[in-house]
Amino acid sequence: MNHATNPSVGPFGRGPAAPRDRVERLRALRMLTAEAAPRELPRVKSDINVTPLVDVVLVLLIIFMVVTPLIASGVTVDLPRTVDHSRKPDEGKDIILSVTQDKRIYLGAARIERPDDVGRAVRAELRKFPNKSIFLKGDARAPYGAVREVMEALHEADIQDVVLGTEELNKPH
Repeated sequence: MNHATNPSVGPFGRGPAAPRDRVERLRALRMLTAEAAPRELPRVKSDINVTPLVDVVLVLLIIFMVVTPLIASGVTVDLPRTVDHSRKPDEGKDIILSVTQDKRIYLGAARIERPDDVGRAVRAELRKFPNKSIFLKGDARAPYGAVREVMEALHEADIQDVVLGTEELNKPH
């Protein structure tokens, strides 16, 4: 028998449930907890947990390392190597014009179908960004005539300030 079927049996099956017993037990429990020394509250930690900060910084570093090569404007070409190479920092102030190995012409990442359209497309870019200069990247394996056609189209469009892109040839010491 249990207290659900027989109300005279207590909740633990030990005889009748008396409200007086319950009150006495609660009183005894209160006295025990009151006599015990008051517990100290845990001290507040004022230290900064740096681990999540380091995790976020490392994730951002990895993202920037992956995305940075994708941001570089223009099409990837294998530039010719020269001994007298003057370095110019890439500050994003150039209009990148690329000629690939297979004679394809790109303005930034947009393909230009014919060399005759180069002048008009570059002029339109210069109207949008008048302070930018033209940076011509001709692939080292591209036929000379393909790069020359692009330069002629720029000359016919009266664009005189053109920088030819090269890479530095490492000198043996």
